[in-house]
Order: sequence, then C-alpha cells, then structure tokens
Amino acid sequence: MSMPQAKIATLLGEGKKELASIKDASTLLTWETKYLGRKSELNEILKGLKDLSPEEKRLVGPVAQHARETLTTLHQEAAKRIEREGVDWDKEWIDVTAPGERIPAGHLHPITLLENEIADIFASLGFGVWDGPELEMEQNNFDSLNFPKDHPARDMQDTFWVKQDKHWKHTYLPRTHTSTVQVRYMQEHKPPIRIIVPGRIFRNEATDASHEHTFHQFECLMVDEPGKVTVATFKYIAETFFSRFFGKKIDIRLRPSYFPFTEPSFEFDISCVLCERKGCSVCQQTGWLEIGGAGMVNQKVFESVGYKRGAYQGFAWGFGLTRLAMMKYKITDIRLFMSGDLRFLKQF
Repeated sequence: MSMPQAKIATLLGEGKKELASIKDASTLLTWETKYLGRKSELNEILKGLKDLSPEEKRLVGPVAQHARETLTTLHQEAAKRIEREGVDWDKEWIDVTAPGERIPAGHLHPITLLENEIADIFASLGFGVWDGPELEMEQNNFDSLNFPKDHPARDMQDTFWVKQDKHWKHTYLPRTHTSTVQVRYMQEHKPPIRIIVPGRIFRNEATDASHEHTFHQFECLMVDEPGKVTVATFKYIAETFFSRFFGKKIDIRLRPSYFPFTEPSFEFDISCVLCERKGCSVCQQTGWLEIGGAGMVNQKVFESVGYKRGAYQGFAWGFGLTRLAMMKYKITDIRLFMSGDLRFLKQF
C-alpha cells in the first residue's frame, strides 16, 4: 500500500472512531472541519492528486474519493442522531386530541357596526344609503346650504381648510357635516327622495371626553311634493327609528332653533335612555338628551340644486352617530373610538 493510501485509511478509521463518540453539535462541527474542511488532510490529498503519476492517480484517486463520501455520509447520520437525541420528548409530546388554539381574527369597528344597524332600520322604512367625498368643495359644504359668507362656521375655529393651489377652480375643505351629500344627491336626482348618509366629518376644535375633531354623523333626507312630507312625518320616522335603535319606547322633543339650510329648524331631543325621563346625571336631571339639529329643508337649498321654488317639501336631520354609539354602549370618552386601541375595540 502506497503512503497516500495508508494515510487515507488512517484518516478514515480515526474519523469513524471519533464520530461515534460525539454527542453534541459543537463537537460535530469541529470534527467536520478536521476531516471534511477545506484545509483538512483528506482534502489536501485530493488536491495533491494532480502531482501524482497516472498510475498513482488511478490507485489513490478512487480510495480518497470513497473515503470522503463515506465520512460525509457518516457525518450526516451523526447530525440526525444528535438532533434526535437532543429532543426532550416529554416536553415535545403533542396531544392530538386536544382542541386547537383559536387564531385571532379582525372584526368591524364599532362605528361601522352601528352604521350597518342604522342602515338596516332605515331600509325597513324605505330609505336608501348614500355616500359622498370627505374632501368637499366650499360650494357644497356652505354656499349651497345657504350659509352666509360671514357665517361663523366658515372661520378657522370650526373648519379645516385645504391650502389653495393656484390651478384649482374651487376651494376645498374636509367636510364639516354630512349635509354636503344632500346637495350632491339632489343635483343628480329628482324627488321623491328617501336617503340616509352615514359618514365621517371634521371640525377644527379642541378635543376632550365629549368632543373630537374627527367623528361620525348620519344625515337623513326625505323630499316629496308639498303636503306629503311634513314635520309630523319627520317626528314619526324619528320616533320609530330611535325606538328600534334603543330597543325601547323613545319620546321625541323638538325645540325651535336656527340652521341656514332648514326652515323651520329644531333642536332635537330624545327621552333619556338611562333614566327614562326620571332625571339622572347623564341628562343633567332634565330627562332629555340632545341629539342634533333638524328641520324642513329651506327652499333656498332646493333652488341651489336646480329645483323650482315651492315645488317640493322635505325634512333633513344631522345626528351625531358617535354620540349615539356612546349612549348605546355606555362609553364615557368619545376619543376612544378613533384611538386605535385594540383593548377597547376588541370589546365589540
């Protein structure tokens, strides 16, 4: 046996013997470097084949290659053995009869759930649901709704304004009420009209537990020929809606007020859902809760959308959907709805 062949046989024997006693991955890595690494003796023999005579290459080459393949196979088997022996099967045991863990799933936001509930109630009353852009033209947000040019609602204290670009034909703002969709809908449709408009609105005001700069409203608009839609119609629909919404008999109270887009205009109150008009801290002992504004659509609004003055009559209201959610779910801080806090949202 030539010297290279003898050396290969020695390396193969020592490699097998050492491999059999290895119990951990770090020692196996050291063994791999010693016997199969780039600078190992076996690899040096394989690289030195080019310097041997053809006869020696024919004898030494197959032996060296066989030794390398054998050690590689044994190394792979040892790695599997060490991995298997390193597992604590008592801890890794799986009870296949145990129920699986529930994967957390998302769900609708509480405001969206409320919007869907309101839409279902009004659908049963023959109303459709409409939507419009949140970034609106000043024309639709104020002018078409009969807001005077010097009305306080146009001031920076109440309205966010978008910086004007010199190429724009209109002034834009994040809408301050959902009444903008009234205008858009009437510009494209003729009476009879029965729609609600749930949506997000924006007001430039300080936030606290009962005020937020971004919140939700829902608009209701009903328009038909004169005599077919009256204050009595409006009051009946309102009583029906709120009684179904809160699941109990709700009384309605209208108080004279002023809004540019309605005439006559009302502040709209409902009987307290907590004390049933007996008086509590929520209703400040009055037995009534203020919900929002309402009234008969001003004829100037009809004219602004292209209707003939006096040809139609209708009512509109704009109620705080977020405030209704606070009442329904007994939430004391309006800011929680837009906080993104999952601890709060997972309750619904």
